[in-house]
Amino acid sequence: MAKLKTTAAEMVANARAEIREIETPDLIAMLDDPNVVVVDIRDVRERQRGGFIPGSVHAPRGMLEFWIDPDSPYFKTIFGEDKQFVFHCASGWRSALAVNTLNQMGFDAAHLREGFSTWEAQGGPVEKAT
Repeated sequence: MAKLKTTAAEMVANARAEIREIETPDLIAMLDDPNVVVVDIRDVRERQRGGFIPGSVHAPRGMLEFWIDPDSPYFKTIFGEDKQFVFHCASGWRSALAVNTLNQMGFDAAHLREGFSTWEAQGGPVEKAT
């Protein structure tokens, strides 16, 4: 196998240097703000297994660019609202890459630095799938 030019970890590090990162306690404090939208990009099975942040919008990672683009046939109106968007995945890797891409498109977003993996342990509310 050929050596990669850039590893996934390097890509994440490069993305993190370019984007806004939100710490878990800060996002917990922002949950009651109606101008903040938490976007969960994890797979639906991850949400079902571990629960999710109450009120979060589920947007699968593979559809993000299409869902935020108003010219796309897949555009979701929530992403056209004048809100503060904070994306998260399980550990912060996928969301760092996703937010970096969305910011390159001109969409203003941040991500949850540690992801959902430490959310509950740090006092974040979790809703379980029924």
